[in-house]
Amino acid sequence: MADIVINRGKGRIAEWAERVNANDPTNAVFVVDLLATSGIEADGTLRDKDSFADLVSGTTNFAIGTGWARKVIDQTGGLTITYDDTNDRVDVDMPDQTWTAVDNAADDVSALVTGYDADSTGGTDSNILPATKHDFVIQPDGSDVTAQIATAGFFRAS
Repeated sequence: MADIVINRGKGRIAEWAERVNANDPTNAVFVVDLLATSGIEADGTLRDKDSFADLVSGTTNFAIGTGWARKVIDQTGGLTITYDDTNDRVDVDMPDQTWTAVDNAADDVSALVTGYDADSTGGTDSNILPATKHDFVIQPDGSDVTAQIATAGFFRAS
């Protein structure tokens, strides 16, 4: 599960996942990106950010370097939504994400963030609504890096 749910995502992430899976609006996607260790702000600060552009408007930066690349999950990307009436909750999951041969000179990473983009064809980071942040500490060494968001999913609403 997420270490924090960004305020913009509270109560909305299951809906966003349904929209991505339905391709409604057309080109709706979930975005997965990584935050560099250097300069990362506290969870209390990140929780209040309203867009991906806002996430990096302070001292926080997206990770850069050979191998780090933003992931985009569309309606074919395997988002799963499980409505659990027994436990009165909904779980949203996505496939593990892999970055290939991440160069050891690339940024060290402290966190993985997800967001919702209602139009991936024309949007900018200002249009991507942050959803969750997950602690994900990585010091690249040239090997592949795989993120398993959580075994029960990357988001749970109960």
